[in-house]
Amino acid sequence: MSGEVWLVLPTYNESENIEAMLGAAGEVLRRAAPEGFRILVVDDGSPDGTGEIAERLAGEHDHIEVLHRPGKGGIGPAYLAGFARALEGGAGCVMEMDSDFSHDPADLERLLEAVHAGADLALGSRYVPGGGVVDWGIVRRVVSEGGSTYARVVLGLHVRDLTGGFKCFRREVLEAIHFDSVRSQGYAFQVELTYRAVRAGFRVVEVPIVFRDRRLGTSKMSWKIAVEAMWLVPGLRFGRHHPELVPGGSSQRETVG
Repeated sequence: MSGEVWLVLPTYNESENIEAMLGAAGEVLRRAAPEGFRILVVDDGSPDGTGEIAERLAGEHDHIEVLHRPGKGGIGPAYLAGFARALEGGAGCVMEMDSDFSHDPADLERLLEAVHAGADLALGSRYVPGGGVVDWGIVRRVVSEGGSTYARVVLGLHVRDLTGGFKCFRREVLEAIHFDSVRSQGYAFQVELTYRAVRAGFRVVEVPIVFRDRRLGTSKMSWKIAVEAMWLVPGLRFGRHHPELVPGGSSQRETVG
């Protein structure tokens, strides 16, 4: 794999988490990405000053960059803007994760290891052996796991965690799946990215992770996001513009320990 590792962190009102997250992620990537790395904060005009904190840290550390968006436009468009900037900057692979420590920064190294071992897309998976969630109530568990199961059945995939947002893409994957044409949000956005990668024949590997509820701040999850996923997922498979398989492509997934 050539080119730097870029980590895209979308933020909205994460002033309580962003400095610690940038420090923790930077420490892991400094060890795990000898080819070099950058962390891109994509802030949606956070009124709590998240963007300003990130700018201060960018002035202190060469590997941090901040992309400011004018307002809260949703996590999907934030990731699209971040992916475009990363590819423009020469990224060899692009990672995504939450900014609130729900995803453990230490697991960045394991996702990178999976890509170095041959995966085109490595997913941090809660629903394979060794993975799990903690600090969730029963309703959120049902919504999340049920959403992944629903999407898996409708789309005919073997990937068990389709709604998670902890991923590592080879550059070639993002270029091939035309990510800039994705218009869904939240859960549906994550489902569509993985579905497009599978349909294009890329090797998808699930890496078990433990997902923890945020320690500080307020969750951005809503019923609107879950309902959108239920509505949009069938269109990915049966709609007029669903992505086509590359000839000879594989739609299998694998799990690593």
